[in-house]
Amino acid sequence: MTGLLLVHGAGGNVESHFGGLTGRLGDRITCVPGELPERGGLGVDEVVDGFVARADAAGVPSFAVCGYSLGAPLAVRLAVRHPERVTALVLTAPFPRLDHRMRLGTSLWRGLYESGQHRLLAEHLALTGLGTSFLEAVDPELLRLSLGFAPAPPAGTPAHLELAGLVDVREDLGRLAVPALVVVTTEDPLVAPAAQRALAAAVPGARTAELATGHMPFWEEPEVWADLVEDFLAERGVLGAKTG
Repeated sequence: MTGLLLVHGAGGNVESHFGGLTGRLGDRITCVPGELPERGGLGVDEVVDGFVARADAAGVPSFAVCGYSLGAPLAVRLAVRHPERVTALVLTAPFPRLDHRMRLGTSLWRGLYESGQHRLLAEHLALTGLGTSFLEAVDPELLRLSLGFAPAPPAGTPAHLELAGLVDVREDLGRLAVPALVVVTTEDPLVAPAAQRALAAAVPGARTAELATGHMPFWEEPEVWADLVEDFLAERGVLGAKTG
């Protein structure tokens, strides 16, 4: 039985980043949640080995990996470290390592989190996570209310950001030997689209799709994003037949 390992980004979880996707694909493939650790002090290889252990526990010997944001370089590292297990990769809003701009952004993110300034943190994440077109189309009052009621960030956020500072898969990209789809978010204020395209160009045989969204396509264009993922996985023979 093949499966789909879902590796989310920093400050989130599998449900918040992939809930719509698992709802769509859950009856066609075994979805394995790749939850990021909530404690720090772990190396990148320890984390990706933990994802493989989750797949083992689910009885899934081989799997595609869908990695979003921080989950993308982790997916790359996993595919290089365990090539016999991975059947395909989908990398959304990916980066090989934090650049200087991203380090500044994550430093501010962590500072706002640790000082308990959750409203300001919600504004920071909206500014760095949402595309200009999406933000400009939102009613200002609705946006204000939404930010005011934003849930508290996950307790594992500091550990996620620590892990983000450790990843560097630049040398791994050219070693990938698995079908890959790279979804470039072209209005992304956090991860430069040019950097995403450069990552795609470094992956042998990678297919690229572009979405005119910010860093969170599952908010801005959830159906379009899910279509891209589903079509690619179906083409690779990873998904079972549709039911109903």
